Parts: sequence; structure tokens; C-alpha cells
Amino acid sequence: MTGKKSRRVVGSYFVSTLSIALVLVVVGILIFILLNARFISDHVKQNIGFSIIVKDNVNEAEVKKMQKILDTKPFVLSSVFVSKEEAARNFKAELGEDFEQVLGYNPLLSSIEIKLNPLYANNDSLAILEKNLSAYDIVQEVSYQKSLVQYINENIRKISLILLIAGAALVLISFTLIRNTIHLSVYSQRFLIKTMQLVGAKPFFICKPFIRDGVWFGFFGSMFANVILLTAVYFLQQEVGGVINILNNQILIIMVVFVFITGILLSFFTSWLSVVTYLNKDLNDLYQV
Repeated sequence: MTGKKSRRVVGSYFVSTLSIALVLVVVGILIFILLNARFISDHVKQNIGFSIIVKDNVNEAEVKKMQKILDTKPFVLSSVFVSKEEAARNFKAELGEDFEQVLGYNPLLSSIEIKLNPLYANNDSLAILEKNLSAYDIVQEVSYQKSLVQYINENIRKISLILLIAGAALVLISFTLIRNTIHLSVYSQRFLIKTMQLVGAKPFFICKPFIRDGVWFGFFGSMFANVILLTAVYFLQQEVGGVINILNNQILIIMVVFVFITGILLSFFTSWLSVVTYLNKDLNDLYQV
């Protein structure tokens, strides 16, 4: 009989831990998506750039001097000098025809191709940069796609808002599910809780073992959840590794730590709330399901 009871208790603990782990997997996935959304957003913005097209009579030394000055500016992530000859070769490769033979000369100009720091990848910043750079004597034109920049930023804002709303909803659902899981484990001992209160036990003394069990549920649930998450991220990287690298150590550490802290804190507070609920109930109310 004792063996059956012991197995039942172990089974109950396992189910509670597994339930918490599955909830925390959802939380971990959300955090991973949110963190990578910022990483992907920065990655996309880093590919936004503009061209500084220089005048035809400017020699290469002057252009490269300007490039060195620009490389020291905070808005420049990287820069590449493209000479007239290189621009012509690139255009021929794209066009598939030798336009110089038709025209009899190379109409293209040298340029400096700038990749932006993500913080400056918006139309307001680019308008200011365009005005300042156009003031240089050697600059003929500053070229960038205004509509593309606006489109990218608008979509990033929309996606961020959707993820934040979904995140808030999932955190609330997670709290409710973990609370229900621990509440069920406390429910079976509600009469013991009330009896201890009636014989004079202090609330802290009564809560202590339940909170301890709840924290252990949270700890082991977090551990199982992190194992599942890290395994999933590893296999996902095998599939998408050729497109983007998602094995970012900083993101993975934040995800693992967040899942651990969330699991333990939610388990702690829900255990305490569940016990306090029965401490505040009348004895007759405990017979109600």
C-alpha cells in the first residue's frame, strides 16, 4: 500500500514537473523569437545603404581620402570605393552587353557605397545625412531608396508590436497554467493545511514545504525545458545554417537564464498563492470542489 502511495506521489511530481517544463518551452520559444527578431532586424538594416556618387573630374586619391573620413563617422558600418571602371564591369555583368561600345565612352561615375549602422537606418536620419554629404565639393549626388527604407522600418515596427502582444498573452497564459498545475498538487493537501492552521502553526511554517516543492518543480521544469529548447535550436540551425546563423551565444544564454528565473519565480509565487488561498478559506469551503 505504501509502495503504491509512493509511486502515486512520484508520478504526481513527474506530471507537475513535465507540465511546467512544457509551459516554459513555450516561454523560451517566445524569448528566442523576440531576441532573434532584434538580431534579424539589425541584420536587415545593416544591408540598407546609400551611394555617394562623386563628380567626374575628381581624382581617386581625393575620393579615398573622403572615404577614410567617413569610416570614422558613427553612422557608417562599412564602406567600399567603386571606381568608374569597376562600376562599368558590374553594369556589363548585370546588363549582359557592352554598353561602352555602343556609347563610345563610360558614362558611369565613381562612388562610395555605404552600409549604415542600424541606428541610422531610417528616413529622417538619411535625409540629414544626404543634406550634410551633399555639401562636400566632390559629391555630385547621394542616392538611396527612400521607399525601401520606409517599407522595412514600417514592417519591423508591425512585427515587433505583434510579437510583444503575443508575448504578453503567452506570459499570462504561462502563469495561469503553472498556477493551475501547482494548485492541483496543493489541492490534495488542503485539509492538512487547514489542520496545521487550526493547531496554531504559523503561515510561514505551513507555506514553507509547499513553496520548497514548488521551487523544485520550477527548477527541474526549467532544466527539462532548456534541454528541449537547446536541442531544438541545434537541429533548427542544421536546417537554416546556410541562410542565417541562429546559434548566437549571447541570445542562448539570455534564453536559458530567463527560462530558469521564470520557472523558479512563477513556481514560488504560485505555490505561495495556492497555500494562502486555502489558509483564508473557511473549513466548510474546503469540501467544495
